[in-house]
Parts: sequence; structure tokens; C-alpha cells
Amino acid sequence: MDRRQFIKLGGFITVSAVGLSACGGSSEAAGTDLALASGAWQFPQSVASGDPRADSIMLWTRALPASADAVAVAPSAADSAIRLVVTSADNSAALGANTALSGTLVADVRLPLQSQYDNTVRHKLTGLSAATTYYYQFIAGDTRSNVGRFKTAPAADADVAQLQFVYMTCQDWSVNHWGAMSSIAGESLDFIVHLGDYIYETVGEDFQTGAVESRHDTLVLPDGVYKSGTSGAKYANTLADYRYLYKKYRTDKRLQALHERFAFIAIWDDHEFTDDAWQDAETYDGSFNADGSDLHQPARRRNANQAWFEYMPADVTLDAANTTFQNIKIYRDFQFGKLMQLVMTDERLYRADHIIPESTINPATGKALGRIGARYLVQQSVFDSVEAQKMAGAKTIGLDPLTTATILGNTQRQWWMDKMKAATSTWKLWGNEVSLLRMGLNGTDAIATLLALSAATSLATSVATTAAAVGGNYALAGTIVAAVTAGATSAVAQAGAVAIATSAAGGGSSTAQATAGVAAGLSSAQAAIAVAVLAKVSAAATAGSTGTALAAVAAQTIAFGYIKPDVQTNGVNSTFVAASGKKDALSSFFTKFLLNCDQWDGYNTERKTLMSHLKSNNISNVVAITGDIHAFFAGTVNDDFDATGGGTPVMVDLVSAGVSSDSFFSYLRDAADSLGDIATLVSYPLAVPVTGIGTVNLNFNLLDYTMGKAAPTLASLAEQTRVQLRGALAALSVPEAQLDATTAAVLTALQANSDFNTSLLALAQQLSGLGNNQWLKHLNNDAQGYTLVTLTPSKMTAQFRQVNKLVGTSAPATIVARTTTATVTAGSAAVTIS
Repeated sequence: MDRRQFIKLGGFITVSAVGLSACGGSSEAAGTDLALASGAWQFPQSVASGDPRADSIMLWTRALPASADAVAVAPSAADSAIRLVVTSADNSAALGANTALSGTLVADVRLPLQSQYDNTVRHKLTGLSAATTYYYQFIAGDTRSNVGRFKTAPAADADVAQLQFVYMTCQDWSVNHWGAMSSIAGESLDFIVHLGDYIYETVGEDFQTGAVESRHDTLVLPDGVYKSGTSGAKYANTLADYRYLYKKYRTDKRLQALHERFAFIAIWDDHEFTDDAWQDAETYDGSFNADGSDLHQPARRRNANQAWFEYMPADVTLDAANTTFQNIKIYRDFQFGKLMQLVMTDERLYRADHIIPESTINPATGKALGRIGARYLVQQSVFDSVEAQKMAGAKTIGLDPLTTATILGNTQRQWWMDKMKAATSTWKLWGNEVSLLRMGLNGTDAIATLLALSAATSLATSVATTAAAVGGNYALAGTIVAAVTAGATSAVAQAGAVAIATSAAGGGSSTAQATAGVAAGLSSAQAAIAVAVLAKVSAAATAGSTGTALAAVAAQTIAFGYIKPDVQTNGVNSTFVAASGKKDALSSFFTKFLLNCDQWDGYNTERKTLMSHLKSNNISNVVAITGDIHAFFAGTVNDDFDATGGGTPVMVDLVSAGVSSDSFFSYLRDAADSLGDIATLVSYPLAVPVTGIGTVNLNFNLLDYTMGKAAPTLASLAEQTRVQLRGALAALSVPEAQLDATTAAVLTALQANSDFNTSLLALAQQLSGLGNNQWLKHLNNDAQGYTLVTLTPSKMTAQFRQVNKLVGTSAPATIVARTTTATVTAGSAAVTIS
């Protein structure tokens, strides 16, 4: 063996070139000094490949004696060696089986198997041909692993007509199902990008206690630490804990199938260490040091780093000599011919603390803020002020101002900027863990909408009562109630209403009607809303509406035409806020909020710095592929979201929902339940009676509209709830063969439900009209799934594949529920949806 052809990296990575045998290990003993394993073995986590380049690949497996527990610590028996064989011959028929490889071998490598690394093997194979499909297999004793397959990247100077890949994220073992993986396995792909949350560090957390497929049993951490007290949820802490999670997750045959078929390009997010992590800090609510600061856990962070390194087939190194928690660098980039450069970033290991720390004391309660007010639902004015103070402080002591307000860290940020500037490929894709899109909320407009909605019921009653007193004339009754609501006395309201109605009956224009109302004693504002109500109710009556429906039309016109604008104009001082009896409870919401400051909204100035770099250097065709938030989003990333009109689009961000993790909608729904009326901005409870089955209780997703989804029609509103309704029917034991037909019938009936077609439709339309986040072109906050990308020189299409929900305790037979396509055309920082 020519040692110049072999390099030993990162403790236990071995490297060889095609056509040569390799040796090596983590110690001075070479791999060839270890005896080949004999007897019966197993590969309980199968095989995997990663980081495909034009001339190399990283290959992975874990081998155990046949009698060993698949997820326990590897037995500490004497180390041995196993073989790796590789061929370019077509062995596609052998995928998923341990049939011996056929064809001429291009590599036959002897590799060390060591218990100190939990019997995992990582081998980098070099000297490969570009744009070529290879098949590989490991052999331990008398046992062969399943056959694996990977495709190398095109040469850097190659003209590439098309690339196709999936990006995926957030695969929680403990909730919902992994059916999406079966669907992905059937795609024709060049590789897979995994954006993190490959594992979840907690077991038994509140968000992990929902329905889950029966093939996923309860996780049991070898050690684990209780999050609170001596019972309930635990989190991974030791190396054994983190290793266990990777081992257990990868016993799922569907995840194995993905790794067997496609090379992964993976990065981590937060749950590979701890929720909403920054550097080595834990951010669970209540877990602070005695001085109130976040709890730093460098040993736990190092354990998480090592387990990811051992189990992820990534071409990175772990520096054993580095005694800090930053002992690994996983940000890196990939070239796929002239078509694409893929830049993968690490947005956890180097980021500064959240701008407003969770340990910040709330002066109103004397207790730490925790998540709300620090990471989620953060007052934008407070955020802007604190970020400016932190940056000024850093500058004062001679640091880069972004040092205390960074998500990438100074070194990685400069690396990213250099990579983007130097890129010569048509497309620059960014593997980005947390969304770059502004997700804001104007609290004043939202409260105004909710108070208007709340008033609509009593207004409808008033209109109906008044109509009975004026001979059943709902148009006149609505006009009277409108004037009274706007502040007119009953007598003046009646006189004004009669004058307006008389003018209308005579063919008078709306201006003439208003003039008549003012002449009868109404103010111009009172006359304006009265005229509007008369027109709306008269039109509804002409269209065939009667009674209660006409009262509802009048009520909604008054509520959203007068009450809402009054609250928007006067804020907490509006008479309608006082009349609600909730002034104190609502007063803190009359401001602008950032919904999620764990993502790039929480590092706003750094985002602006990156966008300025792209803009000033004319760097085009930049698209972020993003995970983390458990929702599908598509939109533009602008140079300054706070500028008039939201700034200028610079790049595009396409966000994928999680494979199985509960949706962003479900998290906010649960959090908003404690906020009283504010909860209506997120969800609307709807009880749907189904003949022969019972009542289906839905929580209708209004978060999409609050955040900026286009106003719905009745049909699109019904379609939005299809997947949730299908899942609810499945939970009520409707057979899967009948689910689609039953769902369709219920949706048809639902559109005739007055609560749905009047109250809910009006509310969704009003929330959409708030105009929040106009750069968002697609939103689906209540989904699981993955994203399929097709990239050509002229365009990028991303198919958001939403999956159906559990059927009983199994993944659905029909996995993909709907596909929404986002298209980015080369040369344009814009995205279209179809």
C-alpha cells in the first residue's frame, strides 16, 4: 500500500483512490493490521453516501455481530476489519437487497471497524468519474449489507441540462408518519439535500405526544435528563443519548431506502443539539443560570457534534485536538457543472444569542420572558432598539458591529459573501436552515379586525330587532344601526336613514344619498357608513337573500366598514376598544410584531448586509432552499423589508414543510390559546356534523391569511381544509378506501354551512386584507411533506409536495395530497405559484 494514496482525517475517516486498497484508522494501528471480521454480522442502520463531488464520495455504514442489539452501544470486543466494494455496473435491481454486486469492481477496500466509534465506518472514495452512477456494498464476515447507490456531480466545467433533487427537513420519530420518505424514494433524483432536524433531541415533549404511526415505538434515551423536575419529557445529553437517536431513527426502512438510493448533502439545524440553539446554549423555558443567563452546555454540544459526525456521511472533519464546542466545521459548498453552486451554511454553531434573550426579565411579571417576546411574537420596535444597542456596544470595544447580532458568525459570513461573489454557475442555491423571509404582523390592524368580528354578532341581532320595528325592511334597519354605531342618536339615525333611503329610491347617487343624510342631521362619517350599508343590503336582497342573511350582511358592513377603520385610526384610544371591556388585555398588541426571531428576522441587520452584497455586486439567480419552520413558504428576500413598500427583491426563499413534525400552525395555535381573542388570528374552531359518523372538530387555519395569503373564495377556503378534514375522518375510523369520497362530500356540504360561508369566509378575507408580508407569494402553515426541485439553465421549479395525514396508526396509502409549484425564472428575483 502506497501511504501517499491514503490520508487519515478527523479521527476515523479513511480515504482511498479508485483502483487502490486502503488502510488506516483512528490510532497508529493501520486497518490492514486488523483481522477481517468472520461469522455472522448485521448492518442494522444499512448504508449511506454523502457529499457527491465530481471525483469523490463519502460512504458510511455500521456493522455489528449478528447477536448484538441494533441500537445499543457497540460491543467492546476486539476491533476488526470489513470490506467495501464498488462498481459502476448497473445494479439497480439489487437496491434494497443484500445481493452480491455484479460487474467489475472499481474499488475493493479494507476498512477498520472500531467500537470507540460505535462501529460506524466513514470512508471517502476518490478518483471517481464525474456524472457517473456507482453501486457499493459493505461486507462483514459472511454478511453483505444492502446495496447502495450514488451519483457523482458533473465536472465543474460541464454544461448541465438539468438537475433534479429533493430537499427535506424535520423528521420527528415521535409524531405523525414518515410516508413522505416512501414517496421520495420513488423520485428520479441526482441527490438529496437535508436541511437539519434529522433527529429530535427530546423524548415525550408536548409537541411529540400526538398521534404517531405504530411502527415507531417509544424512544428510550440511555441516559437523558428531565427537562423539568423528575418526570415528563427528557432531552439527550450524553454521547450515548445522541448516538442512540441516530441509530434508532435509521432503523426505519424508509429512511434506509433513501440513504441506499441517493447521496445526501446534509447540514444540521437546532434539534441535532437542542431546540432553538445558539452556540452551546440551551434555550428551554426556565433553564437559566442563577444569574439569569442562558445555560451553556459545552460538553453536551460536543457530544451532539460527535454523534452527527459519526452518523452523517458528510465530508467534514471533527478536530479532536480542539477542546472547545466549536470543534467541527460543517459549512461547505458544492459545484454541479456550470449549472449550480450549492452553498450550505451552519446557522447554529456560530450565531450570537437571540437579540432579546429568553432570560430577559419582563417588568410586568418580574419573570423571564421565555419564548414569547424573545423568540416569538417580538415587538419590532423593541427588537430594533436592542439590536442597535448590541451592535453599538460591539463597535465600541473594537469588534465588527455584527459580532453580537449575527446568525453566521463573522468568519462564515465573509466565506458566504466570497463564495457568492466568486460563483460562475448560472444558479447559486443556498442550503439555509431558517427562513430569510420577513414574517411580520401589524397588531393594530389585527386587533381592529378581531374587534370588528366580535361586534358583528351583536350588530346582526340589532339589525334583526330594528327590522322587526320597521316592517321587515332590513336595508332601512341596517342603515339605522350603522348610523347609531357611528355615534348618532337613535332619533337622528332614523331621520338620516329615511332621508338616505328616500334619495336612493329616487335614483340618487351615493353622494346625493350622503348629502341627504347630512341634511337630516348625520355627520359625514355617519352618513358614509349608512349609505354603504344600504347599498350592500339592497344588493343582497335583490340577489335573493332574506332575513338572517341580510342582517349578517349589514352587520359585517358596519363592523368592517366603520369599527375596524376606527380602531386602526385611533388604536387603544378607540371607543370600540373601551366598549369591548378588554382595553387592558389588548393594549400591548397595538404595535408591530415579528413572529419568529429565531430565524433571520431575529438577525435583521446581517440579512440586510448579505442582501446589499448580492445587490451591489449584481449577483443574480440566488435561491435559498430552507427548512426549520414546518410550513411551505415561497417569496422574495428584499434588501430592506422596513423600507417603503417593503424594499427591493434581491433573491428568493423557498421553504419546505417538515417530513413529519407538527406544523407551524399547530404550534402557534396551541401558544395562542392562552392569548384569548388573539387566538382567532391563528385558528377558528369549526364543528362539522357528518351523517353516520358524528361531529368532526376542525381548527381552521387562519394563520395563513393573517400572514398574507391571498383572499379566498368559498371554494378555495373549503379546499384549504381538505387534508386536515381527511385526517380527522381517518381518526374517526372512516376506511381509507372511502376517505377521498367522504371528504369531498363533506367539503361540498361545508360550503352550505352559514358559519363557514359567512362568518369564516368574511374573517379570512378580512385577515388577508391586512396586507401583512406582501412579499410572501405562497403560504401553507399546516402541512407535512418535502420539496422536489428541477433545475435547468432557464428556470427552477420547486414542487411543494404536501402529504396526507395518518390513517389510524399507519401512513396513508395515498401519500401525496397536493402539489403546489413555485417557479423562479433565471434573471428575475421573483417567484410565481401554480
